Amino acid sequence: MFEHDTRLEEALAFSRFDRESPFSTVGAYPFELEGQIWPSAEHYYQASKYAGRPYAQTIAQAPSAEEAYRLGNRWFKRKVPEWKSRRKLMMTRALYRIVNEHPAIKQALLDTEEQLLIETSLYGHYWGVGRDQRGENTLGKIWMDIRQKITA
Repeated sequence: MFEHDTRLEEALAFSRFDRESPFSTVGAYPFELEGQIWPSAEHYYQASKYAGRPYAQTIAQAPSAEEAYRLGNRWFKRKVPEWKSRRKLMMTRALYRIVNEHPAIKQALLDTEEQLLIETSLYGHYWGVGRDQRGENTLGKIWMDIRQKITA
């Protein structure tokens, strides 16, 4: 039926929503981008869905990254056009800035060397590997791409 991917057994697994993980998007690692200080990658990412609209500032000022996530995922709010094609770029921009502004995060990423990084969301097949481990692992791939760029 499905073949087990043994590479995942040696991978560094993390959760997007684990504040303790240096690879989390909700960690309190403020950074500057587009002339604004963002409290977390999640604040920037979620606000980017509504760029140019007042609702984006509501998200940017959310008291926590988890609240920014909740506000950014309201089904009745209209996102910017072509959001799905831009979402990876927006997350990459945020995480790259965090790596450049926070030496501890940069070092944690470099310490992974060539290790496979996987986001372990059970239900997120785009950002993580999903319960069946067949997800895209986009967040893990972004971190590995940044790692390659800063070691080159």
